[in-house]
Amino acid sequence: MATVRDFLEKINIRAHIALSEPMAAHTSFAIGGPADALVRPRDPGSAAVLLAGARAEGIPLFLLGAGANILVGDRGIRGIVLDSFALRAVAPGGPGPGRGKVLVAEAGLPMDELCLEALARGLGGLESFAGMPGSVGGSVFMNARCYERELSELLLWVEALLADGRTERIAMRREEWGYKRSPFMPGGSCSGAFILRAAFGLEPADPPALACVMRGRRADREAKGHYRLPSAGSVFKNDRSLGRPTGKLLDELGLRGRRIGGAMVSPWHANIFVNAGGASAADMMALVELAMGEANRAFEARLENEVIFVGEF
Repeated sequence: MATVRDFLEKINIRAHIALSEPMAAHTSFAIGGPADALVRPRDPGSAAVLLAGARAEGIPLFLLGAGANILVGDRGIRGIVLDSFALRAVAPGGPGPGRGKVLVAEAGLPMDELCLEALARGLGGLESFAGMPGSVGGSVFMNARCYERELSELLLWVEALLADGRTERIAMRREEWGYKRSPFMPGGSCSGAFILRAAFGLEPADPPALACVMRGRRADREAKGHYRLPSAGSVFKNDRSLGRPTGKLLDELGLRGRRIGGAMVSPWHANIFVNAGGASAADMMALVELAMGEANRAFEARLENEVIFVGEF
């Protein structure tokens, strides 16, 4: 801890810094022990200095979006959590392909706010992501998918900080993107890079029609219970080889309402696990492992986690 503190005291950046910060306050599960330090740079230059300096000093870094798809361990995260929260600018980026227009958004901007910005400008393409928790950066990292639409279908380029602090504009190479997969994930060509902003190619559209679709998406999420209790949305990816969505498979196993400590399989959707009150990461991990084991025994199905496990459990 002294190493992290000493490093942050000597580095010259514009940022909010919190030591021993409980990660439960920064995740949609409302679960997670303390990070040694959580740092929110106020501008991309400060993020670059922090990234390069921490890696030069050998201080571990975890890159945080909105915390909407992660489970942080009860013992927290060692090193520095680099949080994109304060990077929220959004602006037009000029003409796009064909009749399209470009909208450029920084990584910390909530996806729902990006959808509202597109609506205000009469630009279509993002409306299926309305109401989705998470930030632009986290959604790009995960290649978010909503209502059969993948975010990568709209991306033109991503600007990111590399490990040495250099900024690079990364063009879209479609072969590197797939179902909830991006080159920024471990093993990808851009693994370890910190997403700064992304450009989206959108099409002119009728604002009332866009607003109608967006209201429908939000209403559908609400009806499915996405906002009732702290959760990370779907815990497991869908596997088309199983012939049905993972939620349906878990429902057939009678897992709705199953509980371990404060962690519960939601009674309204078997692929949404919730913090029903005071859940620990150990509770949630045990429930995830229980579901995986039962699916494997009953259907020989090997479920793949969509939620990312972070830190020390």
